[in-house]
Order: sequence, then structure tokens, then C-alpha cells
Amino acid sequence: MNIAVILAGGIGSRMGDIDKPKQYLDVYGKPLIVYTLEAFNKNCNVDYIAVVCKEQWKEDIHNWIREYKLNKVRWIFEGGETRQESSYHALKSLKEYCSDDDIVLIHDAARPLVSQRIISENIELAKKYYAVNTVIPANDTIIRSLDNFTTYNVPVRSEMFLVQTPQSFRYSVILDAINKAAADNFTNSTDDCQLVFRLGKPVHLVQGDKLNFKITTIEDIALLKAYIKMEEHK
Repeated sequence: MNIAVILAGGIGSRMGDIDKPKQYLDVYGKPLIVYTLEAFNKNCNVDYIAVVCKEQWKEDIHNWIREYKLNKVRWIFEGGETRQESSYHALKSLKEYCSDDDIVLIHDAARPLVSQRIISENIELAKKYYAVNTVIPANDTIIRSLDNFTTYNVPVRSEMFLVQTPQSFRYSVILDAINKAAADNFTNSTDDCQLVFRLGKPVHLVQGDKLNFKITTIEDIALLKAYIKMEEHK
């Protein structure tokens, strides 16, 4: 069984003055999260979808599931105060439904343009390697600063990658990783693969896509709208 876990519990603090979290903003008459759910709903390799959100959004999500015929959405789980806590809640809640060998794809609700290729390759390679991370190469030179004022060092660009989602795992692997993190009081990771890496297990790479960007600012909403309009006129 392959389950997509869509994390939708964030508050979108970097979006500025908006009246709701970014994943619920209206984009051409449709909530942003619905674009994301539709991508996983139509993938033939995804069996079920779980949404993780704040309590006050559960009714809206139930309504959207019916309105947009998102028939693979089976669970809506309570989100936590952090990304890691939301992942933890979802994985613990799935325990009664999952076997060790099932594949769990953890994806940001605010990445609505994830491609069918990325989803399918995550599933394929997670079955083979147990833990995979979606990435794109860093095209720009990256510097490291320790004080935000001066350059500390310049990493080798060819070794640098930008992390996207989904991040996908054999269920038993990610459950062990997140349980160990909780036991170690390692509580605020922004990356699920980091938790697996802490176990000393390898994390393999899936080639991402520049279109699989995370909606973080108002400018990102403009880019998303431009892409949707471009696709409509093809």
C-alpha cells in the first residue's frame, strides 16, 4: 500500500498579511491545497491520502473532498505545532492501517505543482531503497555565513542540492526514525529525511523539478497563477 501524507498544518507566516494559511488561499476559484490533493489523487500508484491539518480546517477539507471528488482521501489527522510533530501524529495514527513494508510519501500541501513522474519515482525508489528525498541541483553558488554579515566558506556547488517533497519511506523506517527523535528530544526538524539520516541509514535521491516549488510568498502565488493560465492556453 502506498499512502500520501499531505502536511497542511502550517500558518504561512512568511506570506505577510493574509487572512488564512497559504495552503487554503483561493487560486482561480479553488483552494491551493486542492491542486496538491488532485495531483496525488490521480496518480495510479497512490492508494490512499491522509491530510494533516489544524482542527478548524477539518470541516472545510471534508467539504472539498466531496466537491472535487477526491476519493483517495481516507483520513484527516490533527496537526501539531511543528512540521515534525505533524508528521509524528500522522505516522502514529496510521499504525493500525499500515504494515512495515508500506510506502509513505510525506508532502507539503503548499507544493501544488508536483508532477506525476516525481510521485511515481518516489514510490518506485522508496520500495527499493527504503528512504528517498526529492531534490534539485543548486544552480547558484551557495555561501555559508555564521554571523549573517561575512562569508564563512563556499561549499562545492556540484555537491549542493535543494530539498523538495515528497520525501518517501518504508513505513517501518520512518516510524523508527521519528520515534527515536522523540525519545532523544530532537523535536523541531524541518525535514523528515534528516530523522532517517540520524539513524545512520542512507537516503537516496529522486530528481525533482523547478515547478515543484513551495508557495512561500505572494510572489510565488503569482508564479503559480501564471503557470496555471499558461497550461489552460496550451
